[in-house]
Amino acid sequence: MMMRTHVLSALTIGLAILPSVTHKFSFLPIIVLATLLPDIDCAQSYLGRAWFLRPLQWITRHRGLLHSLTFCFLMTLLFALFLPFIALPFFLGYALHLFADSLTVEGIRPWWPAKIEMRGHIRTGGTIERGIFYTLCAMCVILFILLIIEN
Repeated sequence: MMMRTHVLSALTIGLAILPSVTHKFSFLPIIVLATLLPDIDCAQSYLGRAWFLRPLQWITRHRGLLHSLTFCFLMTLLFALFLPFIALPFFLGYALHLFADSLTVEGIRPWWPAKIEMRGHIRTGGTIERGIFYTLCAMCVILFILLIIEN
């Protein structure tokens, strides 16, 4: 999936559960950042363009370790132990990215280093993804309006 679809999926879920979270101010930025993190292993991604990530990209392949639930769970556990308010939005954003990428033709290996793959039929940037993107746009607008009305 493309970055914009990942960001909107994170915002949609974030806005939907925002009334129920305790750290409202940090929740949305963390969930959005977390949904971008799996792609730091790709030099063409938004965050992956940073020069200091080049060494990481030399030792990992795209959609390898960083695109796994193994990594997601380990990082979430670390956050839960040391920075608990980050754990939930991190997990949601990261897991949403993995779920979305598992629906694509390229797929992911969810339990890295196991060779098991999850693949779908959606082409990155294709017609179906554009439909998902526009649906998420509408859902974000509706959820945002509902949040404003409630407060």
